[in-house]
Amino acid sequence: MSAAVSLIAPSVPLRRGNRLAHRSPAASDLLAQARQGLLDAEYAARPLDRYVQAQMSALRAAAAIVAVRTPSRRARPGGVWASLAAVAPELAEWSAFFAASSATRAAAEAGVSRLVSARDADDLVRRTSEFLVLAAHVVSGTAK
Repeated sequence: MSAAVSLIAPSVPLRRGNRLAHRSPAASDLLAQARQGLLDAEYAARPLDRYVQAQMSALRAAAAIVAVRTPSRRARPGGVWASLAAVAPELAEWSAFFAASSATRAAAEAGVSRLVSARDADDLVRRTSEFLVLAAHVVSGTAK
């Protein structure tokens, strides 16, 4: 993967004037953290670091969607990926994909390198980039 080409879509800004973004300023912060995490993943030298950073970026983007779509402040049982599938059914496949990669991320964080190849890490970075674009649309209220 070329470190010189960013996969982050800068053309999908959060519209601060949107009432959804005002309702949850935390969502804007989570998306900004997700974008920075993805950038860090793109430039990380080790596949394990790329994988962990990309998965954590996706988690933050999912949390932003949940923050915008959840009517109350009460946490939903089952974690962010279950909550995402519940509040944004149109993203259920993404939720399942990233939930399945969570165990690998936990192993990678523990230093188990045999589970993550360079290709696995690059693929997750690409998928996370796609998900962040969708998350930005959902949070800004411009989702189709």
